[in-house]
Amino acid sequence: MSYQGSCHCGKVTFSVDADIPDTAMSCNCSHCRRKGFLLTFVPEADFTLHTGAEDLTEYRFYKHVIAHLFCTTCGTEAFMSGTKPDGSAVRGINLRCVPAADLDALTIKRVDGARF
Repeated sequence: MSYQGSCHCGKVTFSVDADIPDTAMSCNCSHCRRKGFLLTFVPEADFTLHTGAEDLTEYRFYKHVIAHLFCTTCGTEAFMSGTKPDGSAVRGINLRCVPAADLDALTIKRVDGARF
């Protein structure tokens, strides 16, 4: 099974070769808190960017290990790119940008990113 997501204006579209998770991460770091992300992380190999590579711009902060990628037209950050501590590449998916995700049914795992 796979699921699809996009930015608000639809220029950036992607799919993930996995089922929609039933758990999401809510982080209280200065960035995630302001944007209200509900995140899941997937291996880079399971992620496909279909459209909009040329419409993305990047923002990095703190340790600069996560590339926060957002649409230059609508400003939506549908996904991010980074590496796990073991060095493997991952994509962080903003489940708020996945229309098929039932956000009210998600089990929310709180992460205290403000203390990292």
